[in-house]
Amino acid sequence: MDRYAVFGNPIAHSKSPFIHTRFAAQTGEAISYEALLAPLDGFAQAVAAFRTAGGRGANVTVPFKLEAFSLANRRSARAEAAGAANTLIFDDDGIAADNTDGIGLVRDLAYLGCELAGRRILLLGAGGAARGAILPLCEAVPAELVIANRTAEKAEALAQQFSPIAPGIAACGFDALAGRSFDIVINATSASLSGAAPALPNSVYAPNAFAYDMMYGRDETAFLAAARAQGASRLADGLGMLVEQAAESFFLWRGKRPATEPVRQALRALLAEAR
Repeated sequence: MDRYAVFGNPIAHSKSPFIHTRFAAQTGEAISYEALLAPLDGFAQAVAAFRTAGGRGANVTVPFKLEAFSLANRRSARAEAAGAANTLIFDDDGIAADNTDGIGLVRDLAYLGCELAGRRILLLGAGGAARGAILPLCEAVPAELVIANRTAEKAEALAQQFSPIAPGIAACGFDALAGRSFDIVINATSASLSGAAPALPNSVYAPNAFAYDMMYGRDETAFLAAARAQGASRLADGLGMLVEQAAESFFLWRGKRPATEPVRQALRALLAEAR
Protein backbone atom coordinates (compact mmCIF):
# COMPACT_ATOMS: atom_id res chain seq x y z
CA MET A 1 0.00 0.00 0.00
CA ASP A 2 1.18 3.52 -0.78
CA ARG A 3 1.87 5.43 2.41
CA TYR A 4 0.70 8.94 3.24
CA ALA A 5 0.69 10.88 6.49
CA VAL A 6 -0.03 14.19 8.16
CA PHE A 7 2.78 15.85 10.12
CA GLY A 8 2.18 18.26 12.97
CA ASN A 9 2.93 19.08 16.59
CA PRO A 10 0.56 18.43 18.28
CA ILE A 11 -1.10 15.91 15.98
CA ALA A 12 -3.19 13.46 18.06
CA HIS A 13 -6.33 15.56 17.46
CA SER A 14 -6.03 15.38 13.65
CA LYS A 15 -9.07 14.16 11.72
CA SER A 16 -7.03 13.70 8.52
CA PRO A 17 -6.59 9.91 8.94
CA PHE A 18 -10.38 9.60 9.42
CA ILE A 19 -11.01 11.62 6.26
CA HIS A 20 -8.43 10.06 3.96
CA THR A 21 -9.27 6.50 5.01
CA ARG A 22 -12.81 7.15 3.84
CA PHE A 23 -11.66 8.79 0.63
CA ALA A 24 -9.52 5.71 -0.11
CA ALA A 25 -12.37 3.28 0.53
CA GLN A 26 -14.73 5.36 -1.60
CA THR A 27 -12.37 5.54 -4.59
CA GLY A 28 -10.86 2.05 -4.31
CA GLU A 29 -7.35 3.39 -3.75
CA ALA A 30 -5.05 1.10 -1.74
CA ILE A 31 -3.33 3.57 0.58
CA SER A 32 -2.48 3.88 4.25
CA TYR A 33 -2.63 7.21 6.04
CA GLU A 34 -1.30 8.02 9.50
CA ALA A 35 -0.74 10.95 11.84
CA LEU A 36 2.91 11.53 12.68
CA LEU A 37 4.24 13.75 15.45
CA ALA A 38 7.30 15.63 14.23
CA PRO A 39 9.71 17.20 16.74
CA LEU A 40 9.53 20.99 16.72
CA ASP A 41 13.17 21.09 15.66
CA GLY A 42 13.08 17.99 13.45
CA PHE A 43 10.41 18.39 10.78
CA ALA A 44 12.76 18.01 7.80
CA GLN A 45 14.33 14.90 9.30
CA ALA A 46 10.92 13.36 10.02
CA VAL A 47 9.78 13.96 6.44
CA ALA A 48 13.03 12.54 5.06
CA ALA A 49 12.66 9.39 7.17
CA PHE A 50 9.05 8.93 6.05
CA ARG A 51 10.01 9.41 2.42
CA THR A 52 12.90 6.95 2.71
CA ALA A 53 10.49 4.41 4.21
CA GLY A 54 8.29 4.61 1.12
CA GLY A 55 6.08 7.62 1.81
CA ARG A 56 4.44 9.00 -1.33
CA GLY A 57 3.07 12.25 0.05
CA ALA A 58 2.07 14.14 3.16
CA ASN A 59 -0.18 16.77 4.60
CA VAL A 60 1.37 19.33 6.90
CA THR A 61 -0.30 21.23 9.71
CA VAL A 62 0.72 23.60 12.51
CA PRO A 63 3.49 24.62 13.00
CA PHE A 64 5.30 23.26 9.95
CA LYS A 65 3.64 24.82 6.88
CA LEU A 66 6.41 27.36 6.35
CA GLU A 67 9.07 24.67 6.68
CA ALA A 68 7.18 22.46 4.25
CA PHE A 69 7.24 25.28 1.71
CA SER A 70 10.99 25.70 2.15
CA LEU A 71 11.60 21.94 1.94
CA ALA A 72 10.17 21.63 -1.58
CA ASN A 73 12.11 22.08 -4.79
CA ARG A 74 8.87 22.69 -6.77
CA ARG A 75 5.92 24.80 -5.66
CA SER A 76 2.47 25.47 -7.08
CA ALA A 77 1.19 29.00 -7.66
CA ARG A 78 -1.09 28.54 -4.66
CA ALA A 79 1.83 27.64 -2.43
CA GLU A 80 3.92 30.49 -3.79
CA ALA A 81 1.15 32.98 -3.11
CA ALA A 82 0.61 31.71 0.43
CA GLY A 83 4.31 31.31 1.21
CA ALA A 84 3.32 28.08 2.94
CA ALA A 85 2.42 24.49 2.04
CA ASN A 86 0.02 21.98 3.53
CA THR A 87 0.52 19.27 0.88
CA LEU A 88 3.73 17.56 -0.21
CA ILE A 89 4.15 15.15 -3.12
CA PHE A 90 7.22 12.90 -3.24
CA ASP A 91 8.50 11.65 -6.59
CA ASP A 92 11.71 10.94 -8.47
CA ASP A 93 12.21 14.65 -9.09
CA GLY A 94 12.14 15.59 -5.42
CA ILE A 95 9.38 17.24 -3.39
CA ALA A 96 6.51 19.27 -4.81
CA ALA A 97 4.52 21.58 -2.53
CA ASP A 98 0.98 22.87 -2.81
CA ASN A 99 -1.47 24.72 -0.59
CA THR A 100 -5.03 23.43 -0.68
CA ASP A 101 -6.39 25.42 2.28
CA GLY A 102 -7.72 28.35 0.26
CA ILE A 103 -9.41 26.26 -2.41
CA GLY A 104 -10.89 24.16 0.40
CA LEU A 105 -12.42 27.31 1.87
CA VAL A 106 -13.83 28.51 -1.46
CA ARG A 107 -15.30 25.10 -2.29
CA ASP A 108 -16.92 24.85 1.12
CA LEU A 109 -18.47 28.28 0.71
CA ALA A 110 -19.79 27.21 -2.69
CA TYR A 111 -21.19 24.02 -1.15
CA LEU A 112 -22.95 26.17 1.44
CA GLY A 113 -24.50 28.30 -1.29
CA CYS A 114 -22.42 31.37 -0.47
CA GLU A 115 -21.72 33.34 -3.66
CA LEU A 116 -18.39 35.20 -3.60
CA ALA A 117 -18.48 37.07 -6.92
CA GLY A 118 -19.48 40.69 -6.45
CA ARG A 119 -19.64 40.41 -2.66
CA ARG A 120 -17.90 42.51 -0.01
CA ILE A 121 -15.61 40.16 1.92
CA LEU A 122 -13.87 40.83 5.23
CA LEU A 123 -11.01 38.47 6.08
CA LEU A 124 -9.96 38.54 9.74
CA GLY A 125 -6.33 37.78 10.58
CA ALA A 126 -2.96 38.16 8.90
CA GLY A 127 -1.32 34.83 9.69
CA GLY A 128 -0.87 31.64 7.72
CA ALA A 129 -4.57 30.81 7.47
CA ALA A 130 -5.33 34.20 5.95
CA ARG A 131 -2.36 34.00 3.57
CA GLY A 132 -3.60 30.71 2.14
CA ALA A 133 -7.08 32.11 1.52
CA ILE A 134 -6.29 35.36 -0.27
CA LEU A 135 -5.47 34.10 -3.79
CA PRO A 136 -8.51 31.76 -4.12
CA LEU A 137 -10.78 34.48 -2.70
CA CYS A 138 -9.45 37.04 -5.19
CA GLU A 139 -9.90 34.57 -8.05
CA ALA A 140 -13.61 34.44 -7.13
CA VAL A 141 -13.83 38.16 -8.12
CA PRO A 142 -15.41 39.74 -5.05
CA ALA A 143 -16.46 43.39 -5.17
CA GLU A 144 -14.15 44.07 -2.26
CA LEU A 145 -11.66 42.16 -0.13
CA VAL A 146 -10.47 43.74 3.11
CA ILE A 147 -7.93 42.15 5.45
CA ALA A 148 -8.37 43.26 9.05
CA ASN A 149 -6.08 42.37 11.93
CA ARG A 150 -5.69 43.40 15.54
CA THR A 151 -2.30 44.80 14.52
CA ALA A 152 -3.04 46.90 11.46
CA GLU A 153 0.58 46.89 10.27
CA LYS A 154 0.51 43.12 9.74
CA ALA A 155 -2.65 43.34 7.65
CA GLU A 156 -1.20 46.20 5.61
CA ALA A 157 2.03 44.27 4.97
CA LEU A 158 0.02 41.27 3.76
CA ALA A 159 -2.10 43.42 1.45
CA GLN A 160 1.04 45.02 0.05
CA GLN A 161 2.54 41.59 -0.61
CA PHE A 162 -0.53 40.49 -2.57
CA SER A 163 -1.06 43.79 -4.38
CA PRO A 164 0.63 42.60 -7.63
CA ILE A 165 -1.97 39.83 -8.05
CA ALA A 166 -4.84 41.50 -6.18
CA PRO A 167 -4.51 45.26 -6.77
CA GLY A 168 -7.85 46.09 -5.15
CA ILE A 169 -7.11 44.45 -1.82
CA ALA A 170 -7.30 46.69 1.28
CA ALA A 171 -6.21 46.35 4.89
CA CYS A 172 -6.84 47.91 8.30
CA GLY A 173 -7.03 47.30 12.03
CA PHE A 174 -10.20 46.11 13.75
CA ASP A 175 -10.89 49.60 15.10
CA ALA A 176 -11.03 51.03 11.57
CA LEU A 177 -14.02 48.82 10.68
CA ALA A 178 -16.54 51.00 12.54
CA GLY A 179 -19.30 52.08 10.20
CA ARG A 180 -18.34 49.58 7.47
CA SER A 181 -20.39 46.51 6.53
CA PHE A 182 -19.66 43.30 4.64
CA ASP A 183 -21.62 40.49 3.03
CA ILE A 184 -19.18 37.77 4.13
CA VAL A 185 -16.95 37.82 7.22
CA ILE A 186 -14.33 35.07 7.44
CA ASN A 187 -12.43 34.43 10.65
CA ALA A 188 -8.88 33.28 9.90
CA THR A 189 -7.57 34.14 13.36
CA SER A 190 -6.89 31.51 16.02
CA ALA A 191 -9.03 33.34 18.60
CA SER A 192 -11.66 30.59 18.71
CA LEU A 193 -9.05 28.12 19.96
CA SER A 194 -8.92 30.09 23.21
CA GLY A 195 -12.66 30.66 23.40
CA ALA A 196 -12.37 34.31 22.32
CA ALA A 197 -13.65 36.31 19.37
CA PRO A 198 -12.12 39.27 17.52
CA ALA A 199 -13.48 42.59 18.81
CA LEU A 200 -15.57 43.75 15.87
CA PRO A 201 -18.12 46.59 15.67
CA ASN A 202 -21.73 45.51 15.11
CA SER A 203 -21.75 47.34 11.79
CA VAL A 204 -19.55 44.76 10.02
CA TYR A 205 -22.48 42.43 9.36
CA ALA A 206 -24.60 43.69 6.48
CA PRO A 207 -28.21 42.47 6.17
CA ASN A 208 -28.18 38.73 5.37
CA ALA A 209 -24.44 38.56 6.10
CA PHE A 210 -22.61 35.23 6.20
CA ALA A 211 -20.14 34.57 9.06
CA TYR A 212 -17.59 31.80 8.53
CA ASP A 213 -15.04 30.51 11.05
CA MET A 214 -12.12 28.46 9.71
CA MET A 215 -12.01 26.77 13.11
CA TYR A 216 -14.48 24.04 14.01
CA GLY A 217 -15.43 21.99 17.03
CA ARG A 218 -18.14 20.02 18.73
CA ASP A 219 -19.95 23.23 19.66
CA GLU A 220 -20.41 26.67 18.15
CA THR A 221 -17.17 28.63 18.15
CA ALA A 222 -16.76 31.90 20.06
CA PHE A 223 -16.55 33.82 16.78
CA LEU A 224 -19.80 32.35 15.47
CA ALA A 225 -21.58 32.98 18.78
CA ALA A 226 -20.47 36.62 18.64
CA ALA A 227 -21.50 36.89 14.97
CA ARG A 228 -24.94 35.55 15.79
CA ALA A 229 -25.33 38.12 18.55
CA GLN A 230 -24.21 40.89 16.19
CA GLY A 231 -26.79 40.04 13.55
CA ALA A 232 -25.15 37.64 11.08
CA SER A 233 -27.89 35.77 9.24
CA ARG A 234 -25.92 32.65 8.27
CA LEU A 235 -23.18 30.86 10.18
CA ALA A 236 -20.74 28.06 9.32
CA ASP A 237 -17.63 26.58 10.86
CA GLY A 238 -14.57 25.19 9.08
CA LEU A 239 -15.37 21.47 9.13
CA GLY A 240 -16.33 21.53 5.46
CA MET A 241 -13.14 23.41 4.62
CA LEU A 242 -11.14 20.67 6.33
CA VAL A 243 -12.81 18.00 4.20
CA GLU A 244 -12.54 19.99 0.96
CA GLN A 245 -8.85 20.81 1.37
CA ALA A 246 -8.23 17.12 2.10
CA ALA A 247 -10.11 16.14 -1.06
CA GLU A 248 -7.89 18.43 -3.11
CA SER A 249 -4.76 16.86 -1.55
CA PHE A 250 -6.13 13.39 -2.32
CA PHE A 251 -6.70 14.42 -5.94
CA LEU A 252 -3.13 15.73 -6.23
CA TRP A 253 -1.77 12.41 -4.93
CA ARG A 254 -4.08 9.92 -6.63
CA GLY A 255 -5.68 11.71 -9.57
CA LYS A 256 -9.16 10.91 -8.26
CA ARG A 257 -11.56 13.44 -6.76
CA PRO A 258 -13.57 11.90 -3.92
CA ALA A 259 -17.13 12.86 -3.04
CA THR A 260 -17.02 15.04 0.06
CA GLU A 261 -20.66 14.93 1.17
CA PRO A 262 -20.57 11.48 2.85
CA VAL A 263 -17.29 12.33 4.61
CA ARG A 264 -18.71 15.63 5.85
CA GLN A 265 -21.64 13.76 7.35
CA ALA A 266 -19.44 11.08 8.93
CA LEU A 267 -17.11 13.66 10.46
CA ARG A 268 -19.97 15.75 11.84
CA ALA A 269 -21.46 12.60 13.38
CA LEU A 270 -18.09 11.76 14.92
CA LEU A 271 -17.92 15.18 16.57
CA ALA A 272 -21.48 14.83 17.82
CA GLU A 273 -20.64 11.50 19.46
CA ALA A 274 -17.75 13.15 21.31
CA ARG A 275 -20.05 15.61 23.09
